[in-house]
Amino acid sequence: MPYDPQKHHRRSIRLKGYNYTQPGAYFITICTKARQCLFGNVVNGEMQLNSLGYIAFNYWQTIPKHFPHIELDAFVVMPNHLHGILIITENTVGARHCLALNQHLDHNQKNFGQPVRSSISTVIGSYKSVVSKSINIIWQTQGQSIWQRNFYEHIGREEKSVDNIREYIANNPQRWDDDPENTRNNSDVQDYLFDIPF
Repeated sequence: MPYDPQKHHRRSIRLKGYNYTQPGAYFITICTKARQCLFGNVVNGEMQLNSLGYIAFNYWQTIPKHFPHIELDAFVVMPNHLHGILIITENTVGARHCLALNQHLDHNQKNFGQPVRSSISTVIGSYKSVVSKSINIIWQTQGQSIWQRNFYEHIGREEKSVDNIREYIANNPQRWDDDPENTRNNSDVQDYLFDIPF
């Protein structure tokens, strides 16, 4: 297929010039490739995880072990995506504090497009990689990413905004029938990665 700049131009969905290593709350959404429901199903408004869903769930909980500057907040694993709040903390006089995100710091241009240690992108990239590897072992596939290429984030700048996001995450399973990520609501679903019977 020839290069089409309208289709093949990769654009970052990160805020230009924003320092994604600075303390604050980050609302993350990660979707599976082709929006395939790999992680279970919603039954009567409650998420029922399958074995792959527990892999996604359990590895999310280990993020602070590998990235001590990250604290977990509300999160939910849905059939084909995950929503979660990650808080980058700052150590001051032996205590960990969450600071509001209300200022922008410029990235060093030499780091553009390169992994930045301790950044949200590095944390999410590591998480996506380990989940994909674990699922590839189960399905006896090799090098298959189960995720869409990027992830979505929203920076929680005020406590009220973060509270609203927590509520959204908690209520996500009850709204699954109307969720835009629900494959029944999307006509652009591609070939599935795995033959999962639900």
